[in-house]
Amino acid sequence: MEVARYARDGREVILVGHRHHPEVEGTMGRFDASRGGRMYLVEDVGDAQNLAVADPERLAFVTQTTLSVDDTASIVQVLRQRFPALASPRHEDICYATQNRQDAVKSLLAQCDVLLVVGSQSSSNSNRLRELADRAGIPGYLIDDAAQLQRQWFDGKTVVGLTAGASAPESLVQGVVTQLREWGAAAPQDLAGRAEHIVFSMPKALRAVQRDR
Repeated sequence: MEVARYARDGREVILVGHRHHPEVEGTMGRFDASRGGRMYLVEDVGDAQNLAVADPERLAFVTQTTLSVDDTASIVQVLRQRFPALASPRHEDICYATQNRQDAVKSLLAQCDVLLVVGSQSSSNSNRLRELADRAGIPGYLIDDAAQLQRQWFDGKTVVGLTAGASAPESLVQGVVTQLREWGAAAPQDLAGRAEHIVFSMPKALRAVQRDR
């Protein structure tokens, strides 16, 4: 909706995101350039530094919702320095669940010496969580489920951190906990994260179906 609004205004739009991600492909594919606007994809700081636009005075940006909060901030900082008139989204683009998980993992990494992330290899938000371990200098592993665990990962380790991507089923997380306990781990302790109180209403079409039953 943000991109559609910018397109109606004839603005050029920068999308900060990853090439070939479905959200990026879908958003760029629906951009309406009939009013003179154009869309650019920026994946990293290097792209931001080298980007050439036609009209820097009529330029806006949006971001993929599952990016690293830290990476996005550094990219946007470069864009703002290069294009002072850059228009911002009305609301934060990073999905609240993605941002909350990244914040929680940063706290978790201060207390553990190996990190497990339950999520798909194709999941952008899961990969961003694992990358946080790299930045902290701690081994991090992205796994689909307990079957992918390797016991040698935990040799000499004292505390295992465990988190999951936004769409990973709780049953897969519990399967990892069960396997770790079978290998001798103590009972898990929960790390309190930011409370989430967002409630999504049922779409109108589904409410109509529910009424008809």
